[in-house]
Amino acid sequence: MAVDNLKEYIIPYVGLSLGNHGFSFFIDDKFFASFEESEISRAGVKIELDLNRSERMMILNFTISGFIGVTCSRCLDEFDMEVSGNEEFFIKFGAEYREENDDVLIIPENETHIEISGLIYDYLHLMIPYRVVHPDNESGETTCNPEVIKRLNELSLREESDADSPWGKLKDLNLE
Repeated sequence: MAVDNLKEYIIPYVGLSLGNHGFSFFIDDKFFASFEESEISRAGVKIELDLNRSERMMILNFTISGFIGVTCSRCLDEFDMEVSGNEEFFIKFGAEYREENDDVLIIPENETHIEISGLIYDYLHLMIPYRVVHPDNESGETTCNPEVIKRLNELSLREESDADSPWGKLKDLNLE
């Protein structure tokens, strides 16, 4: 991980008064270049963070909006997928580092800062669906690469009409 690109995601909270504090971040390609195995290489995402500090804990509310570059599962072209959402994360003060669950972290009371780049990275990657496909246009037609779709349709028709294919014989198999 390239730490220099991630310095701005370290929040020194020790001097913050109790109450709400707002932070804004813009996530771009440089952010994801700092992570070796990122599925995302292109992005333009605005993150608004509302940090609510109290005596024994902090509540981090992330508002996410923008786009991330993804690869279509159908035609393999890249496109910008819109992302938006809200995430909430709790940080409690305790004796030692411990994760209570996915949304709650306990940190030592003598700690002075929190590093949120890992949270942002995870939130954006979790917004990628299992199967990514170009969105349809206003007419309900696919916006996938038409040459690739045409070729896929040709291959599909050829497979269906190929009676000598071993796959064709499996269609006649009755499993009941």
